[in-house]
Amino acid sequence: MARVVRFHELGGPEVLRIENVDIPAPARGEVQIRVKALGINRAEALLRSGTYIQTAPLPSGLGLEAAGIVETVGEGVDGFAPGDAVSVVPPLSMARWPAYGEIATYPAELVVKHPPSLSWEEAAAAWLQYLTACGALIDIANLQSEDFVVITAASSSVGLAAIQIANMIGATPIAVTRTSAKKRALLEFGAAHVIASAEEDLAARLKEIAGPDGVRVVFDAVGGPIFGPLTAAMAPGGILIEYGGLSLDPTPFPLSAVLAKTLTLRGYLVHEIVRDPVRLQAAKAFILDGLISGSLKPAIARTFPFDQIVEAHRYLESNEQFGKIVVTV
Repeated sequence: MARVVRFHELGGPEVLRIENVDIPAPARGEVQIRVKALGINRAEALLRSGTYIQTAPLPSGLGLEAAGIVETVGEGVDGFAPGDAVSVVPPLSMARWPAYGEIATYPAELVVKHPPSLSWEEAAAAWLQYLTACGALIDIANLQSEDFVVITAASSSVGLAAIQIANMIGATPIAVTRTSAKKRALLEFGAAHVIASAEEDLAARLKEIAGPDGVRVVFDAVGGPIFGPLTAAMAPGGILIEYGGLSLDPTPFPLSAVLAKTLTLRGYLVHEIVRDPVRLQAAKAFILDGLISGSLKPAIARTFPFDQIVEAHRYLESNEQFGKIVVTV
């Protein structure tokens, strides 16, 4: 028996329950982990509320990120042994491989021996944010040192990861946030410029920063009316990578800018990296290099104990955090 978090109905944070359940032994090719820390992500709130890209089979577990100690390895698994300190690349289905629990089981190819310099909290906070940002900026956009890159929802964990990755390769990160409340923190974290989109003229500020050549790469989690000013400031041949949909307003298609500048608007899910062994291996190598060198270091907004999983989700939905929310087990 182990304690796990499940929900039996869709709804707010209050539907999450801690229950004692039997955990089966790992199947062939799987690794079972005694969890020390969990990363909390927006996707988990969406699954819980019934608005995620996957429909939860009720009752359902949830969770995409964990770090802990290898408990048991299944048949056919090489390279891991009980006692190893590991963390987890987010699986394609958190309902199939949920992280929220004292024990979690994953396919061996998603388990990583992270650098020993990382705390459990940092290890649990690393993989989803850096894999999402790396897949977009390095794998798809081929971000270069001379590039300007616009990063919306910049104070989210993925936004902060994108700022660090841009700095790691010498590009210029332009952070976009709704108000100026987090401007100082973003600048201290490494953003070269910060624009408060609700307080400033976004297109004008981007043109002022990037100059006549414009911005080649946009990494957007918001959608909605922001597409107009973003594409207006983009360089010819630029690429806008959309990985979210935080805006509740319709997203207009900026036809004139797309045609005039031959822009690429690219939908993106981290799943496309996870399901491709070659791309995943390249991203893991890039991220591990950054973690080892210290160029990539997860920002922890706040830590909650396991028994306060409901409070952790309420804090997630407050949008007050700067970085990742972590739960210790």
